[in-house]
Order: sequence, then C-alpha cells, then structure tokens
Amino acid sequence: MEFVELIKTWRVDGVTLRRPLAGPVKGTLCVSSHHLLLSSRAGHTEELWLLIRNIDAIDKRFTGSSGTITIKCKDFCIWQLEIPGMDECLNIANSIEALLSLEPVAHTYPFFYRPKLLRLQEGWDLCSPEDHYTQLSSHTDRWRLSYVNKDFSVCTSYPTAVIVPRTTDDAVLRIAATFRHGGRFPVLCYWHQRTRMVILRSSQPLPGVNGRRCVEDEGVLAAALRPGEVGFIIDTRSLQAALQARVRGGGLENKVRYPNWRKLHRPMERGRGLQESLVKLLDACNDPSTSVDRWLSKLESCRWLEHIKTLLTTACLVAQCVDREEGSVLVQGSEGRDATLQVTSLAQVILDPDCRTVLGFQSLLEREWLQAGHPFSARCAASAYSHARPGAESPVFLLFLDGCWQICRQFPRCFQFQPRLLVALFQHAYASCCGTFLGNDPAQRLMLKVKERTISLWAKLNSPSEHEQYLNPLYERNSLAIWPSVAPQSLQLWHGVFLRWKQSAEHQEEAWEQVQHLMRQSWRKPPATNSATPAAVEGNEKPAAPSAPVSV
Repeated sequence: MEFVELIKTWRVDGVTLRRPLAGPVKGTLCVSSHHLLLSSRAGHTEELWLLIRNIDAIDKRFTGSSGTITIKCKDFCIWQLEIPGMDECLNIANSIEALLSLEPVAHTYPFFYRPKLLRLQEGWDLCSPEDHYTQLSSHTDRWRLSYVNKDFSVCTSYPTAVIVPRTTDDAVLRIAATFRHGGRFPVLCYWHQRTRMVILRSSQPLPGVNGRRCVEDEGVLAAALRPGEVGFIIDTRSLQAALQARVRGGGLENKVRYPNWRKLHRPMERGRGLQESLVKLLDACNDPSTSVDRWLSKLESCRWLEHIKTLLTTACLVAQCVDREEGSVLVQGSEGRDATLQVTSLAQVILDPDCRTVLGFQSLLEREWLQAGHPFSARCAASAYSHARPGAESPVFLLFLDGCWQICRQFPRCFQFQPRLLVALFQHAYASCCGTFLGNDPAQRLMLKVKERTISLWAKLNSPSEHEQYLNPLYERNSLAIWPSVAPQSLQLWHGVFLRWKQSAEHQEEAWEQVQHLMRQSWRKPPATNSATPAAVEGNEKPAAPSAPVSV
C-alpha cells in the first residue's frame, strides 16, 4: 500500500499548536509519510517537526465545528493541535493512526533517512566481536573467539561470534546451548584487568522438573574458572521464581553439579511490572493538582526509584565480586535479554573507565545490548501513554539509562559525556531516524539489512555537528572503580527525562554553555613562561593547561 492511500488529508490551514513551555502558535499543518509538520505564518518558521513513530497515543475531542487532537509522544511530550473543521480533524487523526499501524519495518523512516553529510557505511563497525577479542587477547590467552553461531543456528539472539573458554570446543557449545533458554549459553562479556576476573552472561538453565543435567554446560562453566577459583552465579530472579520455572522446563543449577560456583539471587522487576511502574510515574508527573505530600506518595507507590536502587545494588554486587572478592561472575535471568544485560553493562560502567567515555559507552551499548540480543523493537514498541493492548513492551533500556544517570550525577567529572547523551539515546531507542535500534536481535537486523540500508546512530552522534554538544567539559579520567551510593537521599528522579516538558532547563543549559566557554578559553591559554629566568622556570615547572577532549 502506498503512503498516499493512508493520508486522508495532507494539509490544513489555521491550525493552532499548543506545546509545553511555549506559547501557542498558529500555522499550516502538513502530514507526510513519516512526519507531522507545522509552519507558522509569521515568517514561515518551522514550529513542529514530529516523527510519527514517536507518537504513543492520540486523543480526539470535538467542540462544535472544530476539533482538538492531543498527541502523546514516546518521549513523554504532549502536544495539542486545534484544527478548524470536524472532518479535517477526523481525517488528520485517522491518517496518523493509519501511518502508525504500518507493519513492515522497511516502511519506517530510517530506511528513507539520507542526510547529506553521513554515508550508509559509517559507524556500523564501532565494536565488533573481533575487535573485543583482539583487545582481550592482548592480556590473556585463556579465551577464544568462536564462530559456532555464524549462521544463527545455535542462537538467534547472539552475534555470529562469541568469546568462550579456550578449552571448550564448538561441539560442546552446541550441546550446552540446548540446556539454556533460547540457546543462550554462557559467554564472556567483560575481563577485569586488575584482578583478571571475568563477567559472563547467559539465560536460565533447563533442568525441568526431572532435574536434567548437562555435562557440557557444567564443563563450560568449569572452564571459565582458574584452578582453585570460586565463582558467583547472580540470578536476577527470586529463588521462588527460579523454582517455579522448573514446571515450564526451566529452573536453576544443581549445587552438586557446579561445586565451584556460589549461587546468589537478586530479584529484579521486568516485563509488565516495570511497564506499569513507568505508567504510574508519568501519571504522577502529569498531574497538575498534586500537592507535595500526594506527589511524594505517588512517586513512592510507582516504585520506579526502588527499581533503580535494585539495579544499582545488583550491579555493585557484581562489580564487588570481580574487583574486591576477586571472583568471576555469571549473571543470568529467565531469558537473559533484559535484567541480565542491565546488570552486566552497568557493572562495567562502575568498573571500567573506558566505558565512561563517549566512544567506550557507545561500544558498551553495541556489545551488551545490540549484539547481546535485547529486543528493542518489542520493548520500545510503546511508552507510557499507549492505548494499545499490553504486549512485550517494557522500559528495560530506559531503566538502565536512568541508572547511568544516577552514577553520572554522583560522579560528574568521571564521565566524558553529559547526561544529554543519555536523553538522546532514550529518544532514539523509542523513535529514531537511524536504524541502530531496529529489530529484536542480530539475526533480524541482518535480515532487514540495516547496515546496508539505514544510517548508524553512532555515525550521527559522532558527527562534528553533534558530537561536541555531548562532551563534558569537566571530565577527568578516573582509572579506579566508582561506587555509587544507593541511599534514599542519593537517588533522584531524572528531571531531564520525566520532567523535561514540565520544568524549563533554559538556565541549566545557559550555565553549561558558560562552563564550556570558560573551559575552551583555558584550553587555548598558553602555559606561563618567564624568558628572563629560564632556569628558575625549569626548576619550578607549572602544570600545562589541560588538553581538550579528543573528538571521537
């Protein structure tokens, strides 16, 4: 079906736009295949350029011969369009709903987005499994790169290459994969240079009610440990949930079969419960009549900050096992594609200073979320306002970004990037002009040919026109692990996301721009010299001015 068949009315004059933190604007509304556009008659300036895929829900209200469309976006912004003419209003609403219901992913905007300064091939080679292994192999020879999944026959949610113990051959991995949910057998995701310990991840084992064992799976985990070493299995389910999973064929490891692994359960919310928490949080944020006491009550009842605390605590536990207890860790969950990835990636932010740089953080997301098979299309299909029947949507990635923001706020000089990069990633995960977050796993992205047909988000974010705005002028590299506080007074609501459209950040933006200006001046300032007494200067050498952050 052609886009033109779905658009009942493509242009309406005299439309009034009401938007957050700005006055009403009157102009001409146009509906295109992928955007809503509104241009003001005053100077013909563009006032609205909204990607239709960013719309989470629309509400229609008619008064006399005119109508109002309330547009609720996935980034939590709410717009109102006052449209003269009931028919025009109804046609615009129906057109938006029809465009939102388009099923083929190939019809979405990323497959049409062609900016002048970016090429299709840029950014897709940011961090391949081969690159990760090359970096690892320069420090240790206990691991190897396996192509057992080169045709996705073992696991569709894993990349074609994975890092596994050197003593484990591919035949063993194929059998071990049958003992793990979705074929997600244990693979390495992080090697800690100081202690030489590792973080592995997998899905739950499948012993079932009969207590089936798998010698090959036991061998993979045994090979991951050095002689005499004790490892930790951190399960993101409660013990009760793990035991109940045996009825459906799942379960947990038998202690007798895995004698060198100590089991710890750290239950984390996921799925429907996490989605409901987000809906309640946005309901509280959008309630204008809420008193302070009622606001605090709503904030507590939605449990969002409680989920943040649980995530940070579990990630700190993993980091502590690796850095302080000097033990390797296997993080697992039911499917190993949601809470597991939150924990492994946030633990690396805590432990690894490279993950706190712009390029390092992007590589972390590529490795631990995209290549690791987080189902972005399913989880980000709807946000907090959708009227659709609940499905697989859940703000798993948003919770992880919120956890990163909490650490950024507590350690503002340890990150090369500003929180606005996290906000941009949240927006692109739910609705993007790029193809990076399309699909649910590497196999789907290969089938969609996103690398050949869409622009990489990393190429866009790292372009000269955008890169500088994300840099933190106060950044100083800290090679140590950073340990965030999870005390109630240390955790805050992420205003830049949840209250972004309620409270103006104008003064904060001005302050950041001033800081950046002062830092640029200090970078350009030449070091002090004293030509009259060079020997004295040489003996009392002053530190050189800090170098500017390197553009990625």
